[in-house]
Amino acid sequence: MPEIIHLHNHSDFSLLDGAAGIGSLVGKAKSEGMSALALTDHGNMFGVQKFYRECKKHSIKPIIGSEFYLAPESRYKKSGSEKGARYHHLVLLARDEQGYRNLMLLSSLGYTEGFYYRPRIDDELLEKYHEGLIALTACLAGEIPRLIIENRSKEALEKAIYYRDLFGPDNFYLELQDHGIPDQKVVIKELLEMSRNTEIPVAATNDIHYIDREDARAQDVLICIGTNKKLNEGKRLKFEYPEFYFKSAEEMARLFTGHPEALSNTLEIAEKCNLAISVQGAQLPNYQPPDGSDLSEYLTDLAHRGLKNRYNSLTDEMKERLDYELSVINSMGYAGYFLIVWDFIHFAKERGIPVGPGRGSGAGSLVAYSLEITDIDPLKYHLIFERFLNPERVSMPDFDIDFCYEGRQEVIDYVTGKYGKEKVGQIITFAALKAKAVIRDVARVLDFPYAEADAIAKLIPFGKSINEALKLEPELSGMYKQEKRYKDLIDISRKLEGLNRHASTHAAGIVISKEELTHYVPLYRDPKTGAISSQYSMNYLEDVGLVKMDFLGLKTLTLIKNTLELLKSRGVELDFKESPENDQATFQMLGRGKSTCIFQFESSGMQGILKKAKPEKIEDLIALNALYRPGPMQFIDQFIEAKRGKTPVKYPLPELESILKETYGVIVYQEQVLEIARKVAGFSLGEADILRRAMGKKKPEEMDRMKAKFLDGARKNGYSTADGIKIFELLIPFAGYGFNKSHAAAYSVLAYQTAYLKANYPAEFMAANLTNEISNTDKMAGYIGEIREMGLEILPPDINLSEKYFSVVHGKIFYGLLGMKNLGTAAAEEISLERKRNGSYKDLVQFLERVELKTVNRKVVETLIYSGAFDSFKENRATLFNNLDKVLDMVNSVKENRKYGQESLFDDEEGLSIVELEKFEEWPSRERLKHEKEILGFFFSGHPLDRYRDLINEHVRLDLSRLEKARDRGKYTLIGMLKELKEIITRSGKRMAFAELEDYRGSIELIFFPDIYEAQRQLIVKDTIVAVSGRVDKSRGDAKLKVETIGKPAELKAPEPRAVHVRLCTELASEENLLPIRDYMIERVGKCAVYFHLVKEEEEVIIKASNQISVSADDQVLKGVMEYPLVEAVWKE
Repeated sequence: MPEIIHLHNHSDFSLLDGAAGIGSLVGKAKSEGMSALALTDHGNMFGVQKFYRECKKHSIKPIIGSEFYLAPESRYKKSGSEKGARYHHLVLLARDEQGYRNLMLLSSLGYTEGFYYRPRIDDELLEKYHEGLIALTACLAGEIPRLIIENRSKEALEKAIYYRDLFGPDNFYLELQDHGIPDQKVVIKELLEMSRNTEIPVAATNDIHYIDREDARAQDVLICIGTNKKLNEGKRLKFEYPEFYFKSAEEMARLFTGHPEALSNTLEIAEKCNLAISVQGAQLPNYQPPDGSDLSEYLTDLAHRGLKNRYNSLTDEMKERLDYELSVINSMGYAGYFLIVWDFIHFAKERGIPVGPGRGSGAGSLVAYSLEITDIDPLKYHLIFERFLNPERVSMPDFDIDFCYEGRQEVIDYVTGKYGKEKVGQIITFAALKAKAVIRDVARVLDFPYAEADAIAKLIPFGKSINEALKLEPELSGMYKQEKRYKDLIDISRKLEGLNRHASTHAAGIVISKEELTHYVPLYRDPKTGAISSQYSMNYLEDVGLVKMDFLGLKTLTLIKNTLELLKSRGVELDFKESPENDQATFQMLGRGKSTCIFQFESSGMQGILKKAKPEKIEDLIALNALYRPGPMQFIDQFIEAKRGKTPVKYPLPELESILKETYGVIVYQEQVLEIARKVAGFSLGEADILRRAMGKKKPEEMDRMKAKFLDGARKNGYSTADGIKIFELLIPFAGYGFNKSHAAAYSVLAYQTAYLKANYPAEFMAANLTNEISNTDKMAGYIGEIREMGLEILPPDINLSEKYFSVVHGKIFYGLLGMKNLGTAAAEEISLERKRNGSYKDLVQFLERVELKTVNRKVVETLIYSGAFDSFKENRATLFNNLDKVLDMVNSVKENRKYGQESLFDDEEGLSIVELEKFEEWPSRERLKHEKEILGFFFSGHPLDRYRDLINEHVRLDLSRLEKARDRGKYTLIGMLKELKEIITRSGKRMAFAELEDYRGSIELIFFPDIYEAQRQLIVKDTIVAVSGRVDKSRGDAKLKVETIGKPAELKAPEPRAVHVRLCTELASEENLLPIRDYMIERVGKCAVYFHLVKEEEEVIIKASNQISVSADDQVLKGVMEYPLVEAVWKE
C-alpha cells in the first residue's frame, strides 16, 4: 500500500486563496491514516500555533513551514511592472528549533523589509538564515520551474545547485506537482532529468488548497472575493484544473507511477522534521529599579508607601492583606510584571493622560490600588485578590488598562521607547467570513444584483450560521429548495463560511518581551497602517512566553477629560477624588431613567431598570451593571423587589447573610460564589476560584470531583448533606453567569462620574459628548435631541462664536466647527485663531480677506454658507452663495497685488468690505434644510417633518429611536421621509422594494411587497414624506415594518379614540374626591374606556375604571373633566 506525507498545503490562513480550515486539513490527514502533515501558507506563519495544537491533539506529527515569496533580486528593490518579476515561490520546512527560529525571522523580514505586493525575502536572507531548514522548489511560480518554462534550463540547473549547496544535499528537494497542467509535464520531465544528473532528490506534493475535489468551485469563488472579480470574467486569476485537493496516497501513487521515490522521499522529509514547540513561561522585559534593589524589594517598598498615601490610618487588616498579596506576587515571580504596569501608568498620569479606575479582576488587588494602577478601593467594595491572581492555579496576571482615547498612543510610544521597538508590538487578529457577509461576497462574485443579495443576507438571523438559518427561516429554505441559482449561492457560501477573510491589528493588545519579538513570534506589518504585530493571534501568545497587555482607548475617559476642561474654562475645578459619592441630584436623575450618555447605563432597557430600581448608592449601580446581562437578567426583578422592600429578603442559609446582604439575597457576583464556597465548605479563595471555573466549564468529571470535596468540607463545617447539595447546586448556574464584581465596580464608578457630570453640569457634559462623537452624525443627532429634551439651548454654527470643538458660554452650547463635513482641523484652527487675534468677522468679504484661502478654500466657505455659519451677517445664504465665486476672485486678486507691493482701489480703512453683493432671494426652507443635512449630517434649525408635527403627535405611537420596544406583529402608523430605496425582482418576476423611513429620532426599514409596491409606486420615491401603516416584524432581529398602506400625511384620518386617560393629583386622591368625576362620566356615555393615572413613590400606577363606565371622548366632555381640582391632565387615545 503506497504511503505519502503531504508537504505543500495551504489553509485558510493563505487568506482568500486557501479554502481549507486547519481542522479540516488535520482531520483529513487523520482519516487518510497519515502520520504527519505540513502547513505551508503563502508568505506567512499565521496558522502555525493552531496547526501545531490540532496535529498534537490528533497524534499527527506537525511539520511547520511556509511557502515564501522570493524577490528576484534584492528584497529592497521594489519596482518592476511585470508581475512575474516581483517574486518567486520557495517552500521552506523547519527541521528543528533552529529551523523554526529561522522561519520566524525570514517571515518577519519578509513583511518588515521586503514587502512589495507580497512579503518577500531574498537570497541574502536565505544565506544568513538557512540553518535547520528543508527547501522545496514549489509550484510553477517557483524560480526553477519558471526558468524551465522560459527555456532557461541552464540557469535552472545553476539555481538548483546553488540551493543544494546552500541548504545541504539532505535538505533540498525538487518538487513534483501534477494537476494536469501542460506546463507541469514539461517541468516534471526536466526536474527528473536534473535529479538524475545532480542526485538532488525529488518529492511529490499536491499544493493542497481545499479538501475535496468538489470544493474547487468554492475556492475559485474565494479567489474572486480576494481579487474583486466576478466568476464570469474572462481575464482573472484562477486555478484551471480542479485537482488542488487533499489526495489520498493511492491517488498520488497513480499520478507518479514510475517514480516511487517521489512519494517515499516525502516520508524521509517527515522523518527529518522533528520540531517540538515548547510552552514557555512569561518572558517579561527586565525592569530596572532606579535604586538598584531587586524587583521584589522595590515593589514591596512602593506598595507600602502607596498604602499610606491611600488611607488616612492603616489597620492590621490592610497591612496583612497587602503583605499577603505581595507574598503571592513575589513567590510567583510577577513583581516585574507589576512594576512594568506601574511604570507606564505612572508615566500616563504624570503626562495628564486620563487612566481608567480599573478593568477586570485586577481591580481586586490592594497592591494595584496602592500603586495607583487602579483607583477602586478593593477593601471598600469587598473585592477578592484571588479572582485576579490565584496562588493555587498558576496563570499570568492580566491587567487591562483603559486610557483616554486621545492619549493611548503616547503611552504605547513611551513603552516602545523604554524597552526598544524590537521588543514591543501589537497583536494580529483575523476576521472570518461570517454568514451574512459571505452571502454578500459570494453573491457579488456570482453577479447577483446588490439589492437581491442584500435581501437574502437579511434573511439570516443575527448570530446564526447559514445552516441554522436554513432551519429557522422558511423563506430562505424555500429559495434554496426551489431555485438552482439560490442553491448554488447558499452551497458555496456554506463551504466558505467561517474561513479567514483578512488580517488586521487588534484594537488594544500589546506585547512587551524580554528578547526581540522575533525570538518568540514571527511579525506582521499591516500594509495599510504600517503597524507591527505578532503573526500569532492572542490565544497563542502565552504559550510562546509573551504577555498580552490591553491598552484600551476608552472614549468615556476622553469625555470626562473634555467636560472637566470645559468646566475649568469657566473657573470650576472638579476632582472626583473629593466629590461626593452620594450626590442626590445624580441618583434622582438615574432613578428617572435619564441615563442617555451615561457609561454602561444608556441603553433603553437599562433606563427602564433604573426607573424600577431607584438606585441610591454606587453599590446599587454595581449590582445593576452586573445583573443586566444574559443569564443573571432573570434575577433583576427579584433584586429590585427586595431592594425596595416589596418582598422580604431571603437567604439560602442564614449564615450567608453577610455575603449576600448587599445584593438583597441574590447571588450577583463571581466573588460571592467564592465567598460562599469558603463559608460553607471551608475552601480557600484559591480553591473556590478553581471550583468556580470548573462549574463554569461544566466538565462532568471535574464537577463530580469538586462536588465530593465541597460536600466533605460542608459536613466538616457542620452542614447537613442536604444543605451542602442545595448550596452546591445553587452555585452552579451563578458560577457560569455571575459577573466579575471588580470589573462591575470599576465601570460603575466611571458610570457614576458621567452621571454626576450630567446631573450637575449638563451643558458642559453634553457639549463634550458632541465633541467625543464629532465624526458620528447619527450619534450627534441623537445627542442634540437629548439636549433639547433636557431644556438646554444649542446654537447653530456661527463664524463668530463657534470654536474648533463644541463649547459652552453662559450655559448655552455652541456648535463646533469640526462638526461640519468638508471642514478639517487646519481650516477650523485658521478661522478660530484669526478671530482671536483680530476680532469678529463683519461680513463675507472681510472674512475672506482675513483668512488664508489655501486652508479655508472654496469648499470650506461653501460649507460655512450651507450650515448657516454666516447667518449673523446681513446677507442671506442664497446671496452669499451666488456671490461667492466673484468675491473669491476679487479677494485673491487683491491679495496677489499686495504680495507684490501694488496698491488697490480697496486699500482703505474699510478694505474690501465696501463691495456690494448682488442680492438674491433666500432659498426656500426645504432647500436650506437639505443643505444643512448635507453639511451637518442631520437637520438642525428645523426639520421637513415640522409641518406635520400635530399629525405625528396624533397618529404615531412608535419611537424610532426605541425600536426594541415595538411589539412584534404589532400594527403601527408612521410618518417620515423615505430614504435608501432599493428595488428587487422576486422569484415570480414581480417587483418589490425596501426603503428606510426616517423621522426626528431614528429610522426603520420598510418592506413593500409586490402588491402595494405596484399599486403605490408613484408615492414610493426617495426624499418624499409619507404616512405608512403596517405590522412590525422582529423575526430576524432588527425591527422592520411590512407596509400595508401608504399615503400622504394630510390624508390620514383621525383615529377613533378607544380610551380616555385621566391623571390625578396624588395628594388629593381619595374615594370621596373621585365620586363626582365618576358621576360626571357616567352621565356622558360613549365608547371609550377610562384609565386613571396616579404617581406613587415616583412610579406611575394606571388603574382601569369600572367596565360600567364608557365615556364620550368629545372635546367638551374632556374639558369638563379638567375642571375638577383632582385632575392634573386628561387625554384621549
